[in-house]
This record gives sequence, C-alpha cells and structure tokens, in this order.
Amino acid sequence: MNKTVTLFGATGMIGGEILRLLINDDYYKVINVIARGKIGIQSKKIKNYTIDFTNVQDYKKIIKKNDVVIASIGTTQSKVNFDKTEYRKVDYDILLNIAMACKTNSASCFCFVSSAGANEKSRNFYLKLKGEIENSILQLGLKSCLIFRPSLLLGKRNEFRFGEMIAQKFMPLVSFLMRSDYKPIKAVDVAKSMLIESKKSIKGHKIYHYSEMISQ
Repeated sequence: MNKTVTLFGATGMIGGEILRLLINDDYYKVINVIARGKIGIQSKKIKNYTIDFTNVQDYKKIIKKNDVVIASIGTTQSKVNFDKTEYRKVDYDILLNIAMACKTNSASCFCFVSSAGANEKSRNFYLKLKGEIENSILQLGLKSCLIFRPSLLLGKRNEFRFGEMIAQKFMPLVSFLMRSDYKPIKAVDVAKSMLIESKKSIKGHKIYHYSEMISQ
C-alpha cells in the first residue's frame, strides 16, 4: 500500500506529534507537509511544500484523490494582536480552504482539530468560531470527516505561553472534578488517536471527545 498523507500544522503541538508518528508509520509512505517555510525534521518520506494560505488553488494542487488529509491549525489572540478578523482568517478560512480542496479532489478522509465545547451559539468567541467552522465543513458533505475536540493540551510547545504553562500545572490536579469532555489531554494522545482513526474507512462524519481519544 502506498498511502499518502497531507499534514497542515506540523509545527504546532499536536501537528509536531503527528509528524513524528507518521515518520515511523509504515502505513503512510509519503508525507506532504504544508507550511509557510521549511520544517526542521528530516525524513525521506517528507515532501515539504510552501503555499499561499489565502489561495485555495494552492491547496488543490497538493491534495490528491484518495489522500488522507490531517489539519491541526490554530493561532492565538496575541499572535494577531487581538484582531478577531485576523484570528478568523487562520482558524476558519484556512481550515475551510483545506476542506474545500478535499471535497474538490475527493480526498478519502479529512481529520482536523477543533475544541471541546465548540458551539456556534456560544457567547465565547473562540468556541463560537470552532462551532462555525465545524458546521461549515460538515455542510460540504465530505466522504469522511473526523473532528477531534481536545480541551487543554498537555505537552511542550515551541513557543512560550505563560497562561497555558500555569494551566498545565494546575488543571491536572483538579481534572477528576471535571466533565470528561473538558479534561486536559496529552497532545501525543490526540495525535495517536487521529493517526489511528485516519486509517479506518469511516463514512460521513464522527466527533471525538476526551474519552474516545484517550482510549486509543
């Protein structure tokens, strides 16, 4: 089997874990890594592409029929100077462009990271946006669409986030009081779950919460 996977977000916490797993996974022979520049990890399996993330045609040139596409895309308010319009361009527009390319080119499966509590009717900007992009993607009617909803991620980032560092130390101590969907989860566990599920022939869409991801 000569399966190809296309990965968006390889420099992030979950995306980095996915890439490391993919390199050592014999199921996937080719890894298309889509980024704004060159990544630091080297492997004969990796093909590194730089694209214009505002141009959907660039996505369509790389995503091919029957490919598996995995996306772990996101930004922070501080990175976009607390501009909600710019934030939306990353967390909504880019993901929708990827999904549309999957639809046009008949990709076999699209897996992407959303968030626990995603709800388009939420008063919280972040959760509302996550709910909106989920619904917009589902309306495309993809062959297979797998949505992963982690809460607080545990693991090391390439960038320092003070608030998240404090939360990573404190939240696991009280996680037994939380509803399961909102419990902190290791980024590597999310990555493992995405990789395992991407290999299954799941028709339509499926949403994964904490309990489904941690059981892999």
